[in-house]
Formats: sequence, C-alpha cells, structure tokens
Amino acid sequence: MIDFTSRQLRAFLLVAQHRNFSRAAAALFITPSGLSLLIRELETQLGVRLFDRTTRHVSLTSAGLQLQDVALRNLQELDGAMSHLGQSVGDICPSFSLGAPTFWTASVLAKAIKEFRTRCPDFQLRVFDGDTATILPRVESGSLDMGLGFFFKHLTGIRQTPLFRFSLVVIRENKGQTSRRSSIPWSALKGERIIALQSPLPLQQLIDKHLAKAGVVYQPTLVLNYLNSQIAMVEAGEGLAIVPSFTIPECHRRGLAFSRLINPVARLDLCQIRQAGKRLPPIAQDFTAFLQSYIAGWAGRSGIL
Repeated sequence: MIDFTSRQLRAFLLVAQHRNFSRAAAALFITPSGLSLLIRELETQLGVRLFDRTTRHVSLTSAGLQLQDVALRNLQELDGAMSHLGQSVGDICPSFSLGAPTFWTASVLAKAIKEFRTRCPDFQLRVFDGDTATILPRVESGSLDMGLGFFFKHLTGIRQTPLFRFSLVVIRENKGQTSRRSSIPWSALKGERIIALQSPLPLQQLIDKHLAKAGVVYQPTLVLNYLNSQIAMVEAGEGLAIVPSFTIPECHRRGLAFSRLINPVARLDLCQIRQAGKRLPPIAQDFTAFLQSYIAGWAGRSGIL
C-alpha cells in the first residue's frame, strides 16, 4: 500500500497546472525547495517519474498524465466531503485558533475573549502564546487560523489586517515625579542608561535605527528577551527602556513615568495575519471585528499614546 498525503497530491497538481515550481510553491505558500521535496517523495513512493524537468521547462510524463486526472477527481471529492463535514460541525460548535504574543495574551486577549463569550458563548478556541517568529510559520502552515502581532516587513502569501496603531515611549523610574504624558525627542536619550531587548528582534532593530538617526550611541546596561523583564528592571532602577505604548497600563501599575518619543514618532501597527488564500471561519471573522473595537476601547480607557 502506498502511503501518500493530500499535500503531496496538491503539490503535484499545482506543478502540473503552473508548469513551474516557483509559481506552484507560491500558490502552496511554501518554498520551491520544500515543493521539490514533496514531489520527490511522491515519485519515490510511486516508483515513477511524474515530470520531465529542465532549467526552462516542466512537463508531465505519461505517468504524470495518468495521475493528474485521478488526483484531481479524488481531491475534489475529498474537499467537498471535508467542507460539508466542517460546516456541519461548525454549525453545532463553531471554532477557530489564533496565536498572540505572550504580553498580549495576558494583558488584553484574555479579557477580550471573556467579553466575547458573553455575546457568543458556544464556541471553541485554541490559543497559542509565543513570539511572532513562532506564530508566523504556524499561520503559514495552516495550523493556526490567524495570528496577532507586529510585523515589520511584507509577508509573502500572508494577508495583514491592521487592528490598532501604537507608538514607542520611553519609560523610567518615577523618582517623585508624576507620570504625565509628555513628549521628548529621540536625541534627548543621549548619555542615558538604556535597557534593551536582544538585537536580532525586529522591535529592537527599529529602536536602534531611530536612536542611530538621532545620533544616540549607547551600550545597553542590560539586554533582555521580554518586555515584562524590561519593565521590571526599569522599576528596579537599572535604567530606562524604550517600549511600545501598549505597555502603558503595566507601567502605570508599577508607578513608572513615561514619555512619548517624537521627531519622529515611531508607529507600530498591531495586525491580524492569515493565509492570503484562506477564508476565515465566520466565528473568527466575528471575533476579529469585535477585537478591533475592543482594543480601541481598551486603549482609550488606558490612556494609550
């Protein structure tokens, strides 16, 4: 018995359709090398070559032509059956999955889910909490319906929907001062003791770019992995930190002073991401619309800059 997967067959059909591995890989949201591996595995299992390949041309072999009709017919039947079953189950108990950064999961998402359940109590939810570097591949592979996060570049095969725009603020120990909403330029940070995140993180790279443009040269007093750690070390008096404005409620809780960074204002867009060719379940669409409104209300109540 040959053990093959529907993903192998979809890869085969896309190559047969596009006659090009790069275009087929893009349609499947994987790399060309990953697609080639799927085809090689299928050819090895079948014991036949499915494509004649040159540097400029891809064509079906006689064996590939035989497989094409059978694979297309069976996948159409499978997709139809799965869609019918999924719709039936979804009508009974709608469900979706999402990934979100740990800070967001704890400070905002948990309360948002609780409120959403008062409007739509009968749904199942799977939450993955991690950083954007681990959320993104799960969305790309389809193991998560959608993700939340801050993404600093265009993502191929991924649709980004902005939910709310934040900015960067500098936080410091409140030594008898009030945490009023003042603004300071980036250049005012010259000579300050700065607690940073790890340099490979996109957020820290954005911060370092703005500091460099303002002529601020620094050696971090501490280099940490998480925003919560930064905030705690600022509270401990180890220096100041540059953090997204969505951390302001936590900074308030710890009695820290904060100032908005200007000249320029650095914008951070919280986005929902999903596969470009994938339609979200209706319950996930409803939750996204609710979440956008919820975050705007939460930001207003929290004095977010």
